Amino acid sequence: MNDEIQPFRIEIPQADIDDLHARLDRVRWPAQLAGTGSERGVPLDRMKELVGHWRSGFDWRGWEARLNRLPQFVTGIDGQRIHFLHVRSERPDATPLLLLHGYPSSIVEFVELIEPLVAPSEGPAFHVVAPSLPGFGFSNPLGGSGWSMGRTGRALAELMRRLGYERYGVHGGDIGAGVAGMVAGVDGERVVGVHVVTDPLTAAATATFIPGMADRLDADDPVDKLILERMTAFRTEGSGYLAIQNSRPQTIGYGLADSPVLQLAWIAEKFAEWTDRPIDRDVLVATVSIYWFTGSGAGAAHVLYEQAHSSDWGAPAAVPHGFAVFGADATVRTLVPAPPGAHWTEFEHGQHFPAMEAPDDLVADLRTFFGPLRRASSAAPS
Repeated sequence: MNDEIQPFRIEIPQADIDDLHARLDRVRWPAQLAGTGSERGVPLDRMKELVGHWRSGFDWRGWEARLNRLPQFVTGIDGQRIHFLHVRSERPDATPLLLLHGYPSSIVEFVELIEPLVAPSEGPAFHVVAPSLPGFGFSNPLGGSGWSMGRTGRALAELMRRLGYERYGVHGGDIGAGVAGMVAGVDGERVVGVHVVTDPLTAAATATFIPGMADRLDADDPVDKLILERMTAFRTEGSGYLAIQNSRPQTIGYGLADSPVLQLAWIAEKFAEWTDRPIDRDVLVATVSIYWFTGSGAGAAHVLYEQAHSSDWGAPAAVPHGFAVFGADATVRTLVPAPPGAHWTEFEHGQHFPAMEAPDDLVADLRTFFGPLRRASSAAPS
């Protein structure tokens, strides 16, 4: 890839769709052991329902057309193809906003956010730039090893420079939250603020990787006790998907690249476990379809491996920070290192995927946080 910004359209060959359907037609189903349920993974009846819908009820071409109504581009940065949505507002006072998805997610995460951000009936407006992170979606395949969050942050800061934005905001969740901090750390003179989303389960899971965190918590304190219980539950019951990707991404990559049912189960499990509001079935299957057609199940696994083995944490970002906590309870303030004076909003509902679970709440918080930070942006290509 060269460094030119080129228009892009999603055009999955019909042969790839036919191949997917053929694979779904010849699934070899495992048995469901009597007396077991979702504690052992996605139940058999749920998987059969989802596979049946993907095979016969889901309209990929309709989703392809829907996504293609959003301007998309690709460019090469640091040897890696970067795919991104770039939707400009007609408002002259609009703030450029970099939206960064998490895992296991894609640009589909932001479909419901774009119109209210770009063309609000009132309040702040935004120019939206939503990349597929390296290794994910149409930014797959990876151009090589080493794509940690730090390297990704530097690449996306360069993307915003190429687009001509002198001042911009950054938002992210999950991996995207980490990358958002990296972008601000390397480009603090241009980043007006960083807004991230989290939830109690994600915060507790992240805490399991912080050296000495368990020793800092008091088991006699009700809040700390709850955190310790969640950390233990994640280590013993919820971290298997991450352990294999953090250690053997190539091995699990064979299955994710060869079996659409494994790719579907891999993501459907997390959509079920990490939400408290139902996500539309077609949104789930559209997300899985992008992983399948681009082979980015394996790419995402390699990115998780890179991060698990990286020491590239960047410098602290001395910019305004905003935190939106979904499914909020008292544990998150204990775990999230919010700087003094940070914007902090708590929402009762929604969890790991608020852009899909509670888009109206997320849009409102983005407006509240970035509204006072707006600065005029320079012109950028439409």
